[in-house]
Amino acid sequence: MKSQSGGTFRITYNNWKPEEQKLREALCTLGNGFVGTRGAAEEKNQDEFNYPGTYILGGFNRAKTEISGRNIENEDFVNFPNWLFLSFRVEDGEWLDLDKFKIHYYQQRLEMKNGVLEREFRVEDAQGRQTRILSRRVVSMLDKHLAGIQWSFTPENWSGKVEIKSALNGRVINDNVDRYSALESNHLEPLGTEEINDDGILLKVQTRQSQITMAQAARTKIYCEGKSEKVSKVLTEKRGYIDHTLSFSVEEKKEYQIEKIVAIYTGRDRAISEPALEASKDIIRAKRFKNLLSRHEHGYQRLWPNADIGIIGNKEVQNLARLHIFHVLQTVSLNTIGMDVGVPARGIHGEAYRGHIFWDELYIFPFLNFRFPEITRSLLMYRYDRLDEARYAAQKEGYKGAMFPWQSGSNGREESQVLHLNPESGNWLPDNTHLQRHVNSTIAYNIWNYYLATEDRQFLSFFGAEIFLSIALFWASKAIYNKKLKRYEFHGVVGPDEYHTSYPDSEEQGLKNNAYTNVMAAWVLQKAVDILELIEKSRRRELLRELGINTKECEKWEKISRNIYVPFIKDEIISQFEDYENLKEFPWAEYRKKYNNIQRLDRVLEKEGDSTNNYKASKQADVLMLFYLFSKQEIITIFEKLGYKFSEEGIKDNIQYYRERTSHGSTLSRLVFSWILSKYDKEESWDNFQQLIISDFKDIQGGTTPEGIHLGAMAGSLDLIQRNFAGLEVGDDALWIKPNLPKNISKISMRVKYRNHWIFFSVDHTRLKISFEEGWSNKVNIGVVDEIHEFKHGEVREFSLLADTNSE
Repeated sequence: MKSQSGGTFRITYNNWKPEEQKLREALCTLGNGFVGTRGAAEEKNQDEFNYPGTYILGGFNRAKTEISGRNIENEDFVNFPNWLFLSFRVEDGEWLDLDKFKIHYYQQRLEMKNGVLEREFRVEDAQGRQTRILSRRVVSMLDKHLAGIQWSFTPENWSGKVEIKSALNGRVINDNVDRYSALESNHLEPLGTEEINDDGILLKVQTRQSQITMAQAARTKIYCEGKSEKVSKVLTEKRGYIDHTLSFSVEEKKEYQIEKIVAIYTGRDRAISEPALEASKDIIRAKRFKNLLSRHEHGYQRLWPNADIGIIGNKEVQNLARLHIFHVLQTVSLNTIGMDVGVPARGIHGEAYRGHIFWDELYIFPFLNFRFPEITRSLLMYRYDRLDEARYAAQKEGYKGAMFPWQSGSNGREESQVLHLNPESGNWLPDNTHLQRHVNSTIAYNIWNYYLATEDRQFLSFFGAEIFLSIALFWASKAIYNKKLKRYEFHGVVGPDEYHTSYPDSEEQGLKNNAYTNVMAAWVLQKAVDILELIEKSRRRELLRELGINTKECEKWEKISRNIYVPFIKDEIISQFEDYENLKEFPWAEYRKKYNNIQRLDRVLEKEGDSTNNYKASKQADVLMLFYLFSKQEIITIFEKLGYKFSEEGIKDNIQYYRERTSHGSTLSRLVFSWILSKYDKEESWDNFQQLIISDFKDIQGGTTPEGIHLGAMAGSLDLIQRNFAGLEVGDDALWIKPNLPKNISKISMRVKYRNHWIFFSVDHTRLKISFEEGWSNKVNIGVVDEIHEFKHGEVREFSLLADTNSE
C-alpha cells in the first residue's frame, strides 16, 4: 500500500483503489469516544470492497447460531444504521459510482489535528459531464451526538438539473469479519421512520436482544454563495430505511455546498427524554456545517496539547505516532467519561473480537494515565460495575472473590467463543482461551498503576481496593498446595501465549503453573496487603467485613505470595509452564521456507492435522511479559520474595531463549520484544519497534486491520516512546525521567500529568529540559537518571545527559 503524508498530522491516499478501501476505512475511522464511523465512501453501500460501519461503545447484542450441531450464543458489536449515504446524479443519469465513472483525480486525506476526513475527486460520467467534489466529514468531538458531511460541489463543464440522495439506512447487518459469516448477523429491528419539518428525516431501530434503541436524524440542505437553494424533495420510506432526494438546477463553474447534519442518540444516553425526540430536536436546532466544524475543532484543541508526543529526527515515526494517538482518541475521549463502557481491543473501527474488552487495557491505560487519567478512572469503573458478575463466575467454579472474564462485553459474563473458526482449514474448533485467568492480575495491575500516576486515594479506597482485594481472594482460593514441593500451584490456566491451551494428547483443559500467571498472582497477593495499609482505617474495616476477609485470610495471602511455585528449565531460564521443556522443538526454518507467513502458526498446523500444543513455539511474549511489566529490580525482588535466585543475567538468558521460539502472531508481541530488548540489543529492539509502528498502517498481518485497528498495539507504541525511549517512570516518591533514546530518533518532547501536576519535558541525546508548568501544589519531585530534584511552580531546568558530566 502506498500513501503519502503531507505533514505529520495528515495521512494522504492518492488514487481510488477499491481493493484497499476496507483498510482505508479502518484507518480513516472518525469517532469521539461515544460513536465511531468507518471512513467509507459516503456514496457507497456495503459491498465487496466497501463497509460503512457505525458503532457505539457498549453497543452489544446477543444472538444464537447452530454450529457443528451445537446452539452457540455470541455477543456481537452491533453495526448500527449507516448515516453516511450521500450521492448525486445528473437528472436521468447514473448515480455517482467511482467504479464506473472516469476518475480524473482522487485524493483522500485524514486531517488528524482537527479530526476531519476529506475526499477530493473529479469525475466524468458517460455523457462526458465532469464534476468536482470536495467532501469533508466530522464526528463532533465537542457535541458528541452530532456528525456531518459537507460537499463542495462544482459542475465543471455542464449546467442542468441534479439530484442529491441523502439516506439513513438501518437495513444493515454485521458482515465485517469473514470468519463470523456463519454466525447470526441480523441484530437490528426497525422501529420506524419519519419526516421532520420538511427538510429532515428520522430513523429509529432497536437491537433484537439487548433492546438498545438508536435514533438517527438527518437534515440535508444546499447552499450557493451563502444562500439556501430552493429544492424539490421526494421522500422514500421503507422498513428500516428513509431518504430524501433533493432536485435543483446548477450552473457550470458555480460551487454549491451540500450539507448533511446528523444527530445520533441511544436509550443508554444520559440527560435525555427519548432518543428520537432528542435527535429530532438537535437537527432542528443545528446551525450550518461551518458551525459544527468550528465547535468540533475546539474539541480537538482541548486534546492535542496534552495528547501529543513530539518526535524530531524521524518523520515516519512522528506521523504514525500521531495516527496512533488519533485512534486512541477516536475510541475513548473526554466524552467517554461517565459512560458505562470498557475499551474495545479493536477500537470502534470494526467488528473483530466483537468489540469485547480483553487485557489490552494493560497497554492502553499508561498513555491515558499521563494525559487523561479521568478517562482511565471511568474505564476502570467498567470493571467495578461488573464485580458481582465476576464474583458469581468465581463462585460457580468453586472459588472465592472475583474472577473476571477473558472477554467481557455488556454485563461482564465470559464472552469468549465456545467454538472458533480456523479460516485456513474451515474447521470449527473448541476454544479454551477463556482460561486466561491472568486477566485478573492485569486488572489489579492497572488499578495500582493508575493510583501511582494520580495518587487518587478516593478511587483506590472506594472502588479500586474492593476490586483488588476481590481478585486477591480469588487467587488465594485457586491456589493448590503441593506438599512435595511445599509450594502453591495454579492449574487449569492458559498463559498470554495462547498457542498452548492443553498438554499434548490430553483431554484436560488448561496447563499447570504458567509462570507468568503464577508470578502475577504472587504480585497481586503481595500488593493487596500493601493496599490495606494505604486506605483509611474506617474503609479498611468496611471492606474486610464486606468481603469476609479476616486476619487469618491476610496471613494466608502473605504465606501463599512467598511460596508460589515457578517452574524453571535450567539455571535461571523460566519454564513457560510446567513440563514445557518436554515439548518438541519446532522446525522454524522449514516452515518459514514452506509458508510465506507463519505468524498464525496455530492455524497452519491445525490445517496440517498437527497442533502448537506439541511444540516449544509461542504466539507472543509469555514469560517475557514479566520483564515488560516490571523493572529489573522489581522482578528480582519479586523472585527473592518467592525464594528464588534471579539476576539480570537471567533476564538476558530468558530473552534469548524465547526470542528463538516466538512467531509474533500478535501485534502486541513486537511491543514487548522491543521494550525488553532496548537495554540489551538496541538494533533488534528498533527492528521490532518498526514492525509495531507500521503494523496497522501497512496491515502486516494480512487482512486483520480492515476488521478493526489493534488499539493495544497502537497505544502500546506510544507507551514505548514515553516510558522506554523517553524514560518516564512513576516512583513512590517522584516522577523519574531516565532517557533511553534510540539513535534513530533525535529528540522527544511531551506534556504529562503526574499527580495533578503538568510537566513539560524534551530530551535529546545530550540534554534534558524540564518545565513544571502548573499543578495543585507549588512543588513537585522529579527524578533525573538517579537523583531527585524539587521543582517549584514555573521552574525550568536543563540537565546534561553526557556520561562525563553531572552538572545542570
